Amino acid sequence: MNTFYLHSALSFIAAYLITHRDPPPLPYNAFTAAFVFLSIFWMLWLTTYFYNRVYFRKMPKVIAFGAFFIKELIVANLKIAFDIVTPHFYMRPTVIAFPLAAKTDLEITLLSCIISLTPGTLSIDVSEDKEVLYIHALYVKGNDIEHLKHKIKDGFERPLLELTS
Repeated sequence: MNTFYLHSALSFIAAYLITHRDPPPLPYNAFTAAFVFLSIFWMLWLTTYFYNRVYFRKMPKVIAFGAFFIKELIVANLKIAFDIVTPHFYMRPTVIAFPLAAKTDLEITLLSCIISLTPGTLSIDVSEDKEVLYIHALYVKGNDIEHLKHKIKDGFERPLLELTS
């Protein structure tokens, strides 16, 4: 994880120095700054194969998890927007007890934040023994709680545990 922070800082500093010259070599806007940052970060990431192979293998998983989360975020927003616009409510709110495979405070916090950021779900509480996470969900089709648990387990928790281990 320290390599990630180091590469992020180096990429940010280099992108700043490249885009803030007089006269600027590239037009300065958000797209150009992001492109320069990501290009430098990508080059630094490629070099990690020689000294930190775990980081080299985890970065594609981070990108895939980020893309999956953005897709889930868009789908959940569309589902809630559709429910608001239509005259019939499709909400079936339920509170579930989700058994945690995550053991550390960091893993539990990240999982609960990701669940809470997705519209339609909200992390309520963690049990005292850190074995159960209580989640409020707006959409549970046919009271199929096991399907929702399986979706959270395979969609959010398992990839998150792969990234933090």
